[in-house]
Amino acid sequence: AGGMGLEPLFQAWSYFRRRKFRQCSDLCSQLLERPPGEQVAGAGLGREAGRAGWPGREAAAWSLKTRALTEMVYVDEIDMDQEGIAEMMLDENAIAQVARPGTSLKLPGTSQGGGPSPAVRPVTQSGRPITGFVRPSTQSGRPSTMEQAIKTPRTALTARPITSASGRYVRLGTASMLTNPDGPFINLSRLNLAKYAQKPKLAKALFEYIFHHENDVKNALDLAAIATEHAQFKDWWWKVQIGKCYYRLGLYREAEKQFKSALKQQDMVDTILYLAKVYVRLDQPVTALNLFKQGLDRFPGEVTLICGIARIYE
Repeated sequence: AGGMGLEPLFQAWSYFRRRKFRQCSDLCSQLLERPPGEQVAGAGLGREAGRAGWPGREAAAWSLKTRALTEMVYVDEIDMDQEGIAEMMLDENAIAQVARPGTSLKLPGTSQGGGPSPAVRPVTQSGRPITGFVRPSTQSGRPSTMEQAIKTPRTALTARPITSASGRYVRLGTASMLTNPDGPFINLSRLNLAKYAQKPKLAKALFEYIFHHENDVKNALDLAAIATEHAQFKDWWWKVQIGKCYYRLGLYREAEKQFKSALKQQDMVDTILYLAKVYVRLDQPVTALNLFKQGLDRFPGEVTLICGIARIYE
């Protein structure tokens, strides 16, 4: 940092803005490891103890490193959602075994029809039109029996059936081994979540670190619950995060309540997309379509909402 003659914290922020997260994290680590006498407003620099009461410079370096580590492994929760065999066959949210035509994504042959013939637009073996690209859960049809599920090809790296919990999320949970070879940056077991929840800016950075980097949904949910209570249930952002935690835990109805409550406080496109994901997972495509169309009334021409409608029709 000294080569450019910039103040170290500003240099770290510059690295972050240019998406050089590794350099940003390393520079923040150097700032946090300085002896107390070299710190501006200098207080002791243990790893976590008492950090919610830091001086501004130390809190800024800690928050910036937390955000940098999060960005290294960040995955957009809206679009990247693969439904594995366990979710397909062990779904406890089924409302009716025999759905009405045009109201289910799970049962074949329930579409309204009226589309082009296979001669005009070729389809795959599962009946999905060939579009030139593959999205999660669209490469093969849903197995209708446990025997078919067991015969379904596994992933390239394991012989076990893939699930949302055992596949992508576990890989994200081990990301800390790569981004922090010297050990965890934050010891979650020692955190006083109630103390952090009183400082919204630190709490939001900490939540995203716990949720995305450490993949610890339980602690993330605890922090979000305390923080939204501290905000007197008026902060829509925390309600969305609680909904994301509930969705990750498979509590779709609870997630639906949180997203709806957040939409009443702040109309956001992302919240509409999260809520639509809940309805798709509950096998309610008609409700999801209505939600998208209501969103288009409030956000005319929003591409992500139009794509959401198209994917359900697909």
